[in-house]
Amino acid sequence: MTGDLLNFLIRDFYDQSTRIWLDTWGEHMHHGYYGPNGDERKNHQQAQVDLVETLLSWGEVTGAKRILDAGCGVGGSSRYLTKKFGATSYGITLSPVQAENAAKFNEKSGLADAVKIEARDMMTLNEADGQFDLVWSMESAEHIRDKQRLFQMFMERLAPGGTLLMATWCHRPTPPGLSAKEELLLEKIYKLYHLPPMVPRETLVEMATTAGFTAVKSEDWSKSVAPFWLAVLRSAMSLKSVIGLIRSGLPTLKGAWAMRYMIKGYRMGLIEFVVVRGRKAN
Repeated sequence: MTGDLLNFLIRDFYDQSTRIWLDTWGEHMHHGYYGPNGDERKNHQQAQVDLVETLLSWGEVTGAKRILDAGCGVGGSSRYLTKKFGATSYGITLSPVQAENAAKFNEKSGLADAVKIEARDMMTLNEADGQFDLVWSMESAEHIRDKQRLFQMFMERLAPGGTLLMATWCHRPTPPGLSAKEELLLEKIYKLYHLPPMVPRETLVEMATTAGFTAVKSEDWSKSVAPFWLAVLRSAMSLKSVIGLIRSGLPTLKGAWAMRYMIKGYRMGLIEFVVVRGRKAN
């Protein structure tokens, strides 16, 4: 599959599915955090905010003046981080529908001047965009085929002393190699969510190091976020959501069907929710 076709499919998927997600879950379009062992009971929207806060704490980020939100959805993280740090943020998403909704959220929250969000391919970021103190990549890197180039681009866009925080999906460590059963399950997920092949966590660490990042560390937070998929699956089965899924079209229906494969992947230990931190030397 070519990069242009993959981008088209991703854009179409999010253009069609964003409204139903917003109606059910709100502006944070990512997992929630339920404690180290995934056993903390909490409101799911609060769990999404807790994921942001826990990632910041884990990454030892206490401030930033200019933030890049790469793969920002409707800008939930952009607005949250902007308010928390008194920063300005630039968010990019492939989906024009998400960018349009983001503009409405920005205006409503009084952050239209501080948060700028555009429909754009993150891989087109370049020197003209300047540098950022924090690069925030929340559940978007899994859509990028050339992850080594992605890390290199993030390194170039970071200001000296800046930090990259990434949360993304990986498959389990290898060796041993993936079994035919595991490969089949992953192929179903790739097809339904329009993903290139996943890599193991150690590969991301190696890529970050190769790109020049220092203080690189990573962890598997699969247990911490696993309850979110069950919550999303239950919400999708409500009458309101079923009607919304039908209206949203075939790509969204397929995405909803893929939830059961994600849940199975987590339970098998095949899929990992991985966080990565890297810093740019002063």
